[in-house]
Amino acid sequence: MISHPSRHCTVELQALPSRIGQIRRIVSAQLRYWHLDPLIDRAALGVTELLTNVHQHARPDKSCTVEIVLLPDRLTVSVRDHDPRLPVAADLKDVAPLDTCGRGLAMVAALSESWGARPDGEEGKVVWFTLPARVEAKPQPAGAPRGTARERPAPRLPEVEPVGCAPAAPRAPARSAVAG
Repeated sequence: MISHPSRHCTVELQALPSRIGQIRRIVSAQLRYWHLDPLIDRAALGVTELLTNVHQHARPDKSCTVEIVLLPDRLTVSVRDHDPRLPVAADLKDVAPLDTCGRGLAMVAALSESWGARPDGEEGKVVWFTLPARVEAKPQPAGAPRGTARERPAPRLPEVEPVGCAPAAPRAPARSAVAG
């Protein structure tokens, strides 16, 4: 296991059906960047359920913030909205098999290590879930070979700001394609 400070990603949005798919893709891309591919399906499903609850139940508006936090041993996904009413998970025994609502938090509970809801000031709440995550150390490539008289460094490209939550990847040293 590698020791590192926590990593996080925050996205503010209106919990509208068209945006929920975008957030699923953002969460999936962020977890791929963190090399947590095995968690993608559960995290994407969980965040979809939490955002659907905001869309269906939150008052006075559908504004919310999704936050993903990675610690060495767990991933926490949370959704903060402006409705102070705390959700209550339905018992799946009380939900008819073909019902299309009422099972979201039960699904979150089933797919996660833990979940919960807490007040966020007087006018909001945070609903969250955690997934176990072990961040493994990735083998580092051997150092770049020393330059020879025949090698010239590649021209530098202009800096581009990364889009989304993932920090820019470390820059690899330039290498010549000339044999010799």
